[in-house]
Amino acid sequence: METAEAIVIGAGAGMSTSAGYAYDGERFERNFADFRERYGFTDMYSGGFYPYASLEEYWAWWSRHILLNRYEAGVGEPYAALLRLVKDKDYFVLTTNVDHQFQLAGFDKKRLFYTQGDYGLWQCSKPCHNKTYDNEAAVRRMAAEQRDLKIPSELVPRCPVCGAPMTMNLRCDDTFVQDDGWYAAAERWQEFVRRHKDRHVLFLELGVGGNTPGIIKYPFWRMTARNPKAVYACVNYGEAYAPREIVDRAICINGDIGKVLEEL
Repeated sequence: METAEAIVIGAGAGMSTSAGYAYDGERFERNFADFRERYGFTDMYSGGFYPYASLEEYWAWWSRHILLNRYEAGVGEPYAALLRLVKDKDYFVLTTNVDHQFQLAGFDKKRLFYTQGDYGLWQCSKPCHNKTYDNEAAVRRMAAEQRDLKIPSELVPRCPVCGAPMTMNLRCDDTFVQDDGWYAAAERWQEFVRRHKDRHVLFLELGVGGNTPGIIKYPFWRMTARNPKAVYACVNYGEAYAPREIVDRAICINGDIGKVLEEL
C-alpha cells in the first residue's frame, strides 16, 4: 500500500459482514422475527426473494429492510478504516455491495462504481425507461405506517411514466436499469484501469465470495497476471486464495477484514 502507484479496491459482502451488518442470526431476529414467523425465511437475503402475495406485503418487507441497511446503519468501522489508509492514494473502488457504505464513510463518489445497484434507488419494474429514483422519504413513511406486515395501498410506488409498480434497483435479472450515473461510473472505472494497466498497482480484494466472481475476483486475477508490476491481495475470512499463475505476487490473509485493516 505504501509503494503502489495506484490501489484498486474490490469489495464484497464480507466488508459489511465485518462491520456487523450480518443478514442472518441475532440481527435478523431482532428486526424481522415477525416476518420469520409468518413466512418462514431465516435471513434477510431470502426475504428479498420471497413470493409475497401482494405489493403491500412486498413493500412492507423492503421498506424495513432498506431502512435498516441503508438509512439507519451508520458507517461501518472497516469502511472508515479503509478510507484512512487510502484517502491520500490514487484509488478506485469496484463493489457489488448495495448498502451505500462507501459513500457514508466519505469515499469520493467519482472513485466508486457500485455495479449491482443501490438500496436507495427504485426503478420501473417493466422497465419502461432507464431512470432511477431516490426512495428515502417514501421508505421512511412505509416503514412508519406498516401494520400487520403490510403498507397502506396508497403508498405502493408506481412508475411516473407508465404506471407499473416500481421495484428495487438491484441486479437480479435482465430488467435491471443501468441509468446515466451507472454508465458514467463504468466509464470512470474503465479509464482508471486503462491509465494504470502497466504501473505498480495493488489489487486489494476485500470480502468477495463466490456468488459473482466474474465482477471482481476473476478480473483482478487476470489484470494481475497481465501486469508483472501488479500485486494481488485478498482478505477474506475462510476464502482467501489465489491461482498458481500469480502466487508469487499474491498476499492472501484469512481473517476478519475489520481486524486486518485496524492492524494495518
